[in-house]
Amino acid sequence: MFSLQFVIEFLGTFAFAISGIRSASSKNFDWFGGYVVGLATAIGGGTIRDVMLGQVPFWMTNSIYLICTGAALLTFVMLKKLFTRLSKTWALFDTLGLALFTIAGIQKTLEAGFPFWVAIIMGCITGAAGGVMRDVFVNETPLIFRKEIYAIACIIGGLVYQLCYMLNLSVEVAVVSTFVTVVVVRLLAVKYRISLPVLKDPDLWK
Repeated sequence: MFSLQFVIEFLGTFAFAISGIRSASSKNFDWFGGYVVGLATAIGGGTIRDVMLGQVPFWMTNSIYLICTGAALLTFVMLKKLFTRLSKTWALFDTLGLALFTIAGIQKTLEAGFPFWVAIIMGCITGAAGGVMRDVFVNETPLIFRKEIYAIACIIGGLVYQLCYMLNLSVEVAVVSTFVTVVVVRLLAVKYRISLPVLKDPDLWK
């Protein structure tokens, strides 16, 4: 039960749930609405991954993930003033969830016997899809499509994981290296507002 995969998914669930609940609070959702948004953020990407891999979604075999989201909601309610003062807190938790779920997606895909290029894609989906659901629920254009480097951080992290694998480094080293890479890339993108070129309406070129 307390495997590395479980620990990563549990921590990622808590981090992403906080991120979703923080976004819901900015729209004045009630507690139930906050829980729903937090849960969708936390399990959305992993659910899509597991369905695509032909497996039972991870949260359907262990209720701890639903309980974890509830704990995240209570934590947010009790520390609401702190979260309000720290306006960038949601971005931090979102980044942590992004890194943790990217790793979880890669590892689960490799364990299922798929090649590395599929694992990187699944890592990206696991990390980013929950955030897309969160933004849709709070009526925002998904962050992945409109702002700083986001999904690209997952891909870069996946390439680092593959490099560690090719060098025959331990799983622990691969996990830590990937986590640090995704977090650093994402935080640097936020700090320096690094983003991909924006597609513009051709009519605006005239």
